[in-house]
This record gives sequence, structure tokens and C-alpha cells, in this order.
Amino acid sequence: MTLSLLCVFPFYWMIVGMTNSSADITMGKLTFGNKLAENVTNAFNYSNLWRAFGNSLLLAVIVTGIGLLICSIAGYAFVVFPSRGKEILFLALIASMMVPFAAKIIPMFRMFSKMGLLNNYLAIILPAIGSPFLIFFFKQNAYSFPKDTLEAARMDGLNEYQIFFKIFMPMMKSTYAAAGIFMFMASWNYYMWPLIALQSDTKFTLPLVVANLASGFTPDYGMTMVGIVLSTLPTIIVFFTLQKSFVEGMTGSVK
Repeated sequence: MTLSLLCVFPFYWMIVGMTNSSADITMGKLTFGNKLAENVTNAFNYSNLWRAFGNSLLLAVIVTGIGLLICSIAGYAFVVFPSRGKEILFLALIASMMVPFAAKIIPMFRMFSKMGLLNNYLAIILPAIGSPFLIFFFKQNAYSFPKDTLEAARMDGLNEYQIFFKIFMPMMKSTYAAAGIFMFMASWNYYMWPLIALQSDTKFTLPLVVANLASGFTPDYGMTMVGIVLSTLPTIIVFFTLQKSFVEGMTGSVK
């Protein structure tokens, strides 16, 4: 019970904060106030939160959709198709997970600068759609895919594309749900690289705009809380919508 209250408290404090003034939040007031309308009005007048919300949603949906397809194909191929060099390739993929993102920033910036993709959403999408962790995740879950089903489908004349799209994907829907939650939340909360790659205010994502709300010598915390609540809602909705499938996918269930 105590642990549950500790987990819920930040959300409670966030919602209460958006109803109080900046001074009340600084003093640690934990009860609801009467500044909700004022904070919401100030937040949307000070910055275009809806445009940033739309930008983040667009990027998150594209990255999640394309990323799930690419990562699942790669994980499926590592298990199903025999190859001499696949274990070496997989070890290289796992090793790439150990490289800190800070070490990749300068090479990525130079590469996308030469490609002319800075201040372009492709600079955000391309590095995110091939997640080594999700390839590993799909590879491990692909081991639970029944080999008898695979052989029966081949004997019935289905090609590899038909087997993947018509049999593997429907049977592994729980795995896709778990991976989808992970990728959506990661892309939605992506901050460091968009901060560097995006240079136009009209293309800023929601985390960047919320961070701007909190900047300045005298930040308005009530206004900032409105932005934080808005940025938190989509991830909460996605998680609770796919919660059951997420648990099944994390345990390797096949349906």
C-alpha cells in the first residue's frame, strides 16, 4: 500500500500543481487551488502546445509503426533463417546497445548535416526505427513461435512474406503490443536528439516546448504543470489500453 501511494504521489502532485499558482507550488501546497483556468490559458498563450502535441504524436506514430515492422522482421529473420554470420551480426548489434548516446551525438550531427536533413523529421525518425533492444526482444520471443506451424505453412505453399504477415504477426500480437508501448513511450519522450536536430519552433516536439515553459529566471510552475500533464496523458492512455497485452508480451506469450 505504501509503495502504491509513493508511485501515485507524483501524478497527484502534478495534477494538483496545475491548479495552483507558482508561489503555492514552490511552498509545497498539496491541495487543489483555483488557478487551473489561468494556468491553462497562460500555457497555451505562451507557447503553441497543440502544435507541439501534434508534432510529437505524428513522430511517435510513424516511429512506432515503422520501427515495429523493421525490428520484428529482423528478430524473426535471426531465428528462422539459417546463416553462418548471423551470430556475429547479433553480437555486434548487442554491443551497439552499450555505446552511450552522448558518444553518438557528434557523428549523427555530422552525418545528417551532410545529408541536409537537419531540421527535418527524417533526422528524428531514421535513428529511432532500428532499435537494437527491440530486435533482441523480437528475436527472443520468436523462439516461442511454433516450428510445426512454420513448416506446415511452407508445405501449404505460403512464401516467407505470407508466413510473416499472415501467421507470425497475428500469433505474436502480444509481443507487438509490448514492443509498441516501449517504442511509443521512447519516441514520445525523446528529448536530447530532437533538441539538437530540430532548429525551427514550428517543428518542436512537446518535450522541447514543455522544457521551454520551465526556462527563464522566474518560471511559472503552474503553467509548466499544464504542459507536463498534457505530455503525460498519451503515454498513460496507451499503456492502460494495452496493459494486458503488454504483460503477455513481456512473458513471451503466443496467441
